Amino acid sequence: MLQEVAGDKLTFSQLKLLYLVAHTNEHTTIGDAAAFLGISNAAASKAVDKLVRRRLLRRAEIQEDRRSSQLSLTETSRKLLEAYEAARNPRAARAFAQFSPEELQQSSELLDRLAGAIVQQGADPNQICLQCEIYYREKCRFGELGRRNCFYQRRRIDKADAALAPSEEFAVE
Repeated sequence: MLQEVAGDKLTFSQLKLLYLVAHTNEHTTIGDAAAFLGISNAAASKAVDKLVRRRLLRRAEIQEDRRSSQLSLTETSRKLLEAYEAARNPRAARAFAQFSPEELQQSSELLDRLAGAIVQQGADPNQICLQCEIYYREKCRFGELGRRNCFYQRRRIDKADAALAPSEEFAVE
């Protein structure tokens, strides 16, 4: 499907990176991208640079930390993600239509439990979990069953904490 939508212009890893930025409300840094893709910061920076040159990502310095960059989607990448989902969703619907809702629910629960058990066997339960990759769900079964810290939930909490924190500029001593 990716090749149908993007031809040879986008790899699956690049698509995953675009989904990461889209699903973290565009509060993604190079370090987040590196952790998500399982690569070094330098390699993530190169991957981001390619997408910036192709006008699929924007990179802006974070004012508080000029060594860090914040990533955001472009209109082109938003349209690309929409096109990919438009191609994927009907195919998924046709595949799922072969099964009853009860069968799908049972299969989903079994696969979630299996995945959670696998994740739970990981070395460090406090490690940030990236098991779901681009298939983010509000209520992650990896977190529930595998007792792991969700990358996406961590980003949401960090963003909420930053919004609630008093500005240093106006802090009263």
